[in-house]
Amino acid sequence: MDAQQKVPKRILSSLINSISAGVVPRSGAPYIAIGRTDEIAALLNDLEVVNDNGSSMRFLIGKYGSGKSFLIQLIRGYAMDRGFITADVDLSPERRICGSKGTGIATYRELIKNMSSKASPEGGALPQLIAKWLSSLQSEIAAKGIAPDDPKFTIELNSRVYSVISELESQVGGFDFATIISTYRYAYVSGDDELRSACMRWLRGEFETKTEAKRILNVGSVIDDDNWYDYVKLFAVFIRLTGSRGLIVFIDECVNLYKIPNRISRENNYEKLLSMFNDTLQGRAPGLGMILGGTPQFLEDPRRGLFSYEALRSRLIDGKYNNEGYRNFIGPVIRLRRLSDDELFALIARVTKLHSQNYNWEPKVTTAEMTEFLKLCLSRAGADTLITPREIIRDYISVLNIMLQNPDSTFAKIIGSGIVTLKHDDVPTYDRETTLDYSAQEIDISNPPSQQIPEEEKTNQAVFEPDDIEF
Repeated sequence: MDAQQKVPKRILSSLINSISAGVVPRSGAPYIAIGRTDEIAALLNDLEVVNDNGSSMRFLIGKYGSGKSFLIQLIRGYAMDRGFITADVDLSPERRICGSKGTGIATYRELIKNMSSKASPEGGALPQLIAKWLSSLQSEIAAKGIAPDDPKFTIELNSRVYSVISELESQVGGFDFATIISTYRYAYVSGDDELRSACMRWLRGEFETKTEAKRILNVGSVIDDDNWYDYVKLFAVFIRLTGSRGLIVFIDECVNLYKIPNRISRENNYEKLLSMFNDTLQGRAPGLGMILGGTPQFLEDPRRGLFSYEALRSRLIDGKYNNEGYRNFIGPVIRLRRLSDDELFALIARVTKLHSQNYNWEPKVTTAEMTEFLKLCLSRAGADTLITPREIIRDYISVLNIMLQNPDSTFAKIIGSGIVTLKHDDVPTYDRETTLDYSAQEIDISNPPSQQIPEEEKTNQAVFEPDDIEF
């Protein structure tokens, strides 16, 4: 790889601003992807299941800042690169799986708005998806020697469109969905932008009443709080029929379901999740993959979490032989472990390089000082289980920002002026004049560096002993 290759400025600037504020970057995640090789492999295997017209559903469970949302964005990018259509949403008090007063349909609308493809990675891919499908049908017909102004051209186009939408009519809500696609085809060919816009409004769930939909589009139903999931399944079928590999849906911030104060409303959401879980694992949602992110409280709390709903608890609880000494990434729940010390150090080094590129400067940070910073973070009480990559990256970037704006400052002076100052009797002496050389560590999104860790180093975790506490 060319040693002078740089990360695109637009992506790099957004990436640095996001991670420095503790926000997950929507683009550029592979540039700072460290570790999680087993989790990524398991989720990529799910993509292959969806590609084979199967379905899957996973729960990513981890504490705030542990990397759930980052992993979701990483897999989202991988899915688009492999020819899948993706749709993602963050749940909130206004967006739920199931609810009245528009909280359910709000989730659907956000999914459709964020529908993305490799050609439209930032969302809004639905119109392009349908237009590309219709254009490809027209190209195939023209390749057979039929001119666009020939009456046979329209007949052949209609025949091919109907052969696709006829497979949708057997699904729940499929007849009206097929009617809308057929109407969109007519508007697309005839150039009726108003009718085409009305079809898109219906597909986005923006029609409020059935009367309005009947008057404008001659369909008897609308997408609402109760049936939106049925149309997500229809989209998965339609997307595969148009030539894509499948639909991958990402639902993050599921902890907002745990926070619903009303028990009946909360259980209605869990019942809808149970229906999704059963559909995907029983193969009744072909071409659909779902990945949900939540905290341990969302999953395990016996009063308000998923485990409070017995039907879900019995499906998601760990087996009696599962323990922390074994890895298991085949089940429906993936629990994110803490990154190893080596992975955290590699993450710090990667962030240093990206910061250097973004602000066009050379941080005067040695390998020894990075090691000392990491020791400082991991030596705090409870850090072995509570420390998260978000906290480490945010603190580390703040140190780099101070050094950038205060040229006379040093790394050692800045971290030494903090509230906690550590003294390590067993820290070896380092040559602090030796700066970290990145010349052989250029970042390549298509060929990330090896993330394998020797077995003997995997146990090198910070250890906290009760005797270390001073009262």
